[in-house]
Amino acid sequence: MHNPNQKLKDEIERIRQGGDAKYHQNLEAQDKMFVRKRLELLFDADSIVEDGLFANAQAPDLPADATVTGMATIDGRPVCFMASDSTVKAGSFGRRTVEKQIRMQEKAMELHVPILYLIDSAGGRITDQIEMFPGRRHGGRLFYNQVQLSGIVPQICILFGPSPAGSAYIPAFCDLTIMVEKNASAYLGSPRMVEMAIGEKTTMENMGGARMHCSVSGLGDVLVQSEEEAIAACKRYLSYMPQSWREKPPVTERREPVAGRPLAEIVPENQNVPFDMKELIMQIIDEDTWLEVKKLWAQEIITGLARMGGKAVGIVANQSKVKGGTLFVDSADKGARFIWLCNAFQIPLLFLSDVPGFMIGSQVERQGIIRHGAKMLSAVSEATVPKLSVIVRKCYGAGLYAMAGPAFGTDATIALPSASIAVMGPEAAINAVYYNKIMSLPEAERADFIAQKRQEYTEDIDIYRLGSELVIDDIVPYERLRSDVIARFKLYQNKQPVVYPKRNAIHPV
Repeated sequence: MHNPNQKLKDEIERIRQGGDAKYHQNLEAQDKMFVRKRLELLFDADSIVEDGLFANAQAPDLPADATVTGMATIDGRPVCFMASDSTVKAGSFGRRTVEKQIRMQEKAMELHVPILYLIDSAGGRITDQIEMFPGRRHGGRLFYNQVQLSGIVPQICILFGPSPAGSAYIPAFCDLTIMVEKNASAYLGSPRMVEMAIGEKTTMENMGGARMHCSVSGLGDVLVQSEEEAIAACKRYLSYMPQSWREKPPVTERREPVAGRPLAEIVPENQNVPFDMKELIMQIIDEDTWLEVKKLWAQEIITGLARMGGKAVGIVANQSKVKGGTLFVDSADKGARFIWLCNAFQIPLLFLSDVPGFMIGSQVERQGIIRHGAKMLSAVSEATVPKLSVIVRKCYGAGLYAMAGPAFGTDATIALPSASIAVMGPEAAINAVYYNKIMSLPEAERADFIAQKRQEYTEDIDIYRLGSELVIDDIVPYERLRSDVIARFKLYQNKQPVVYPKRNAIHPV
């Protein structure tokens, strides 16, 4: 006798198994997990509520139309998700795939919950292009919705595999993109297409691989070695984020910093001697709370999330160990993007300054260093969350502006005893002002003259003079930095920013 209920169970089981066994074997050969296994690791047990399971169910070779969509919880917090099933038509997008994804975006907007994009896809099905490419609820709507969602709810992308052509824009529009080394890739045209179109011979890894995007192009934010590590990184990042812009970030139990050297030993007195700013960061944040964003890209600037006294904070810091901490085109873009992220989700910003300024020279000018520098200044100016600028050591030229100097709506600019602020360093300043005089002196007298003028210049930019002129708000001992920052952020947490009415800002590109 026909049993409708059993038929339904059999159909659900068939769909949930995905594609043919040989495609599952291919996943294992690449150290990749089946999509539903990924979801089990990512979400709380028995929390997945799937929608669109029967999409394209009447096509036996397209179970769920190659994607799993729905809602689930992570540490009890609801999220929307869409996840490619690469065992079905290589995870490619058809009309129903796109419709399922759009519905999840709309659900995230309605419920104000984060949305996760788990990509392992061959992109759009060219054979079905009229059905999924040009229309009002076709492929382009995904990107339109991502832009509308931006700054409303967190958007996180994990690239487990390829994300080619149009789908490559999904990670670009997300707040955070995690890429699995050797398996993840993103590209507008495959190596074969590139060779046919422009005659260039290249490889997938060189042109669009995970390491390239995390260290050269800047598309990737976090490079991981396994899918398990990718899932853990996603969960950790989400733990710093609120459900939407309307909420404050979650608060956890306060921890003391990891044991290490005192700040007075970490920061060299000689401003030309590089040091590791990350060592300083570890001594002021709660232990084991550092999550660096874009660690491998533009390493002269450090951006990352952490906790201080249990509360989330975004840190922007100069790294003198790399290119002297000088700001370049990419470092300005990196800083701007991170500042926008923190400002969107009510995460206070802490700037740790040790910067000689922006790079100069014909090469960077041709790259648009002024445009890109203006982008970072725009981000600092627009940020209405609590902002603290700590002058750790040197802060010269427009580097002061990029690192949230006093003129940029900063709640407080505080200095360590090692700090100095100036238009430029003593060496460059004396050369700029007294070059002709130096050249006119006898060779034997030049060194003494330069030394005298440098001493005068150093006294002119003395940190105590800057304090007396109210350029800075406070000078704090090294050992008091952490407690001072925590106390100030607590006092500023209910800040009500003044925002001038306008239709929209025009950002530097």
